[in-house]
Parts: sequence; structure tokens; C-alpha cells
Amino acid sequence: MAAGAEARPVVGALITDTHGRVFVQRRSEDRRLFPGCWDVVGGAVEEGEGRYEALRREIEEETGWSLRRILAELAREHWTHGGVEHVETDYLVEVDGDLTAPRLERDKHTDFAWVGAGELALLDENTWRTGSTFIKDLVSAAHRQLAVMAEVRAAD
Repeated sequence: MAAGAEARPVVGALITDTHGRVFVQRRSEDRRLFPGCWDVVGGAVEEGEGRYEALRREIEEETGWSLRRILAELAREHWTHGGVEHVETDYLVEVDGDLTAPRLERDKHTDFAWVGAGELALLDENTWRTGSTFIKDLVSAAHRQLAVMAEVRAAD
């Protein structure tokens, strides 16, 4: 990264449903970055936009759902693509809308799945394609956070 240049902010939404599953969507094969891989909802924070506004916008654009609430910040990672450094902040969130029928951006995403804690093997496909466990690690972190939140509720 050039001296004085700031990392480009990116947000990700790990959307959970009432069954404790996490939403993922498959990137189309013609995407420049991670073609055909499973991904979470998210994208770049636009000029003049805060992270929460970007999170709300990306959820609406990529699924048609609306952000209800942020449950936790799960991760903050730095990564580089095309010589540009990014800093990605990922959130565990709940949304409103018909969770059985996301409005996918069909030119960008071709499929979706709800991943339970015992179904993480679905995301191994990303490792075979790219060598990266990033999305599987994020979804695993979301399930750990959901388990902790359930324990706290049970103790109350």
C-alpha cells in the first residue's frame, strides 16, 4: 500500500435465521474475485457512507431483506486484491423479510444456502477452489457466537 493511502473499507453480513443457520450465496463463475465460491453478503463502503449504512445497503441490494439488528462484530481482517488493501469488518445480523426467497443479484450470485453448525463441510468447496478458509472461518465464528448467546439467554 502506498504511503499515506488508507485501506478500502468493506463490510460483510453473516445473516442468521430463527433456526440458528447462516446465509451464504454462491458467486457467479464470471466474477473476477473468487468465482463460483460461497460468500457472505457484503461489499465496499461507498464514499461518504459509514460501515452500518453500507451493511444496510448491501443486505438490501443482495437479498431484498432489511437489516433488523446487529448482534455482534465477528471479525476485522485486512486483505489485498489487485494491489489494493482492504479492511473488512464482518457482523452477525438479523434481518426482516421472506428468508425463504432472497432476491439474489443473478448476474453476481447464482445460488444460496442456509448453513447450520453441522453443515460447514459445504464451505470446503471454497478451500478446494482457492486455498482459502476465510468464509468457512467466518461462518464458524458466527455459529460460536450464536452458541454463546444461547447459553447467556438460558442462564438468565
